[in-house]
Formats: sequence, structure tokens, C-alpha cells
Amino acid sequence: MNIRRWSVGLIAATLLVPALVACNNSSGDSSSTASDAGVPSDPKAALVASTKGLEEGNFTFSIEADSMSGKGTVHKPSKSAQMTMTVGGDDFTMDFDLIQIQPDTWVKVDLGDLFAGIPGMDAFKDKYQHLDAAKAKGAKNLDIFKDGTDPTDAKGMFDGLVDVEKTGEGTYRGTFDLTKVEDSVAADQDLLKELGDQAKSVPFTAKLDAEGRINELVLSIPAAGEAKAQDVKITYGDYGSATEAQKPPADQVIEANEQTYEMFK
Repeated sequence: MNIRRWSVGLIAATLLVPALVACNNSSGDSSSTASDAGVPSDPKAALVASTKGLEEGNFTFSIEADSMSGKGTVHKPSKSAQMTMTVGGDDFTMDFDLIQIQPDTWVKVDLGDLFAGIPGMDAFKDKYQHLDAAKAKGAKNLDIFKDGTDPTDAKGMFDGLVDVEKTGEGTYRGTFDLTKVEDSVAADQDLLKELGDQAKSVPFTAKLDAEGRINELVLSIPAAGEAKAQDVKITYGDYGSATEAQKPPADQVIEANEQTYEMFK
């Protein structure tokens, strides 16, 4: 399962796993839910409206699943963002760190023992590679802001709503038709093929924070092919109070080589 724009192009097929995104909300209490004030009474409208805070591009998030863990910050006011992630299992682990401060991008990738002994690969492990903006134009997955400010595209996810009901103050449940979702956290085409008709009725729950903004979204993905059933949990927080990304120290930076540009195309 891919994370929009920071997915296949960034770490190729290793990101075809469900993601858990967890962080505090702006009040510091991730369990806060929305009051009825200012929240649309129609459940679907409430969920669609809950993504407006993400469009402002000032929030934090984190990611965790059976084969993935990570965290990130989006700070549109400074045109900067950062994401760190670990992907893998018993046989393979990869650590990934991306920093973008427009127009510059730095990426650090530790592929563990996968490419041990390959000339030039050791330099990737402990250094950030700086990518030239002009040369990286074809690597759209390295531009966090290219298609918006939400890496999981929660707004696009809600395009696939089949049914939804309100279950409490700021809490909802229903089903998604993932075949109607594009470029979101759940729209990996390989996974959809494996799911077949199950992809048309994937259960979910959602929570909104005290101001009606999306705080948590949990999808229960059925077993498909060799992948076991598991939940995908997405939460956002620190609306309006995220901090800008910082450049890596100069002594930790090298210029990217051609292999890196090719990897992210």
C-alpha cells in the first residue's frame, strides 16, 4: 500500500504495505473528538469537511504498521517538510529520511545489507544526498507539495465513501469503495487487484478533533493474496503549530549521483 507521492517513487515496492499514522492533535490530546458546533450534521459532509485543515499544510503525522514505522512534518508556510521511515521485516530493513525546503531536497537511505559490497552504496548510509532541483524535475515523488499538502490524501479517500454513520460525538464508521479512490494511502493498484470485490466495501472508523478536523482514520483491510488482514490507522495533529524542517548539517551532505535520480523517477 502506497503513501501518496512519498511512496513507490521513493522506496519502490517496499512501501506496498498498510500505514499507521499517529500523532498528537493541536491540543496535545489525540483522543479529543469534535463537538457538534460547526460540524455538518450529515456524516459524509462532516468527513469531507474535516480535511480542510490539511489543505493549510501545517501539521505533523507519524506512520506505523507490521512492516512500517515513521513520522513526518508538513509546514507549508516555510515551504518545508520532512519524513522519516523504516520499512522491512525479518529479511530486509530500510531506513529513509527525506527533507524538502523548496527548492532543495535531501534524502538519506540506509538499505541495510541489501546492497552490501556494491561500489558507492556505502556513501548512502550515513549521508544526506542533495538533489539538484533542475535534475530532479522528473522525480515527482520527491516534491512533497506537487499535488497538495496531505501525503495520504484523506480528501481523496472520502471520494470512495459508500456508507457512513455517526456513532458518537466526533466518531463515525462506514465502508469505502477503494476502486473509486485515486492517489490515496489505500489506492495501490496491486493491492486492489488482490482484494478483488472486497475492495468495494472496506470497513473504516473515523474521529474528528474538537474543531471538526480529521484526527484519526482506521481502515480494516481484508486479507489478500499473501498479505494478512490488518488495520490501516491514519491520524494527524499539531494543526497550525508544526515547525519548519531544518537543513541537514553541511558535513552530513553529499551531492546525489545518477543512481539516486533514477531511483526516484
